[in-house]
Amino acid sequence: MNVVIRVNKEIKEKMLDYYKDKMRDKKIPYVVFQAKDEDTVITMYESGKVMFQGTSADVDAAMWGTMLEDTKEKKEERKKENEKYYYSSAVGSDEVGTGDYFGPIVVTATFVPKEEIEYLEKLGVGDSKKIDDEKILKIATEIAKKIKYRSVILTNSEYNEKYSNDINMNKIKAILHNRVLYQLINEEKPKYDYIIVDEFAREARYYNYLKDQKVVQRGITFITKAEDKNMAVACGSIISRYIFLKAFDKMCDEIHIPLPKGAGKDVDKIGEEVVEKYGEEKLKEIAKLNFKNTERILHTMIY
Repeated sequence: MNVVIRVNKEIKEKMLDYYKDKMRDKKIPYVVFQAKDEDTVITMYESGKVMFQGTSADVDAAMWGTMLEDTKEKKEERKKENEKYYYSSAVGSDEVGTGDYFGPIVVTATFVPKEEIEYLEKLGVGDSKKIDDEKILKIATEIAKKIKYRSVILTNSEYNEKYSNDINMNKIKAILHNRVLYQLINEEKPKYDYIIVDEFAREARYYNYLKDQKVVQRGITFITKAEDKNMAVACGSIISRYIFLKAFDKMCDEIHIPLPKGAGKDVDKIGEEVVEKYGEEKLKEIAKLNFKNTERILHTMIY
């Protein structure tokens, strides 16, 4: 097996040090060094290419390939890339509620012109998962006054109707993100540099989820942990969380039971209380039935 990678100066120096006791004496034209490590022969060329030959060539190459991703050079590239998306006028969307057994799924798209970034920073805008609920309730209304946004709420009754082997959570999320992004962009016509969505699915898969939709918003940039790298996505996260909290509290008031968030064991205990008080049918209204919690709550398999 032969594997070839290209290395920079930093990795080159690390490889020279790592293989210094394993180098062959043989001089080869245009070759910096040749070494043998166990059953792999490593050849570094002056061009910056390194060839790994042997049965474990892919494993040895992967070690240096991974290290290459963490060099100062790569980190600097990522920093510049992140700054490009952060200090821009952008449309972004984010969702909440997908990991909660009780409560709806809420997706919000927002438009943040770069002129408003400083104000939002002073307000304390960031990923809603890193901000406590009390602060969310305080700043979400201030954000909503400053920026354009569109939100959609999917109740658990609607979720349970839609969820099937053909329509999974990621497909539902893609449909909801597409809806709010398309609405915001086509109704408000904002002047944006980027449309950004936190990458919960690869681009091709995301658009495949939308193949049956009448309208599809294209031109999206998918970024991992986008809520930390773009203010529009962070605002979408906060507004979504605010709407979720309001809907969640209303649901608790209606059934007179304080429901827990998330999907842990404490959820199972309260779920049993809900069933005892209102019957199994109530779970269809307030819970996502495909979660494992349902099996544990009902002490039976769900088919």
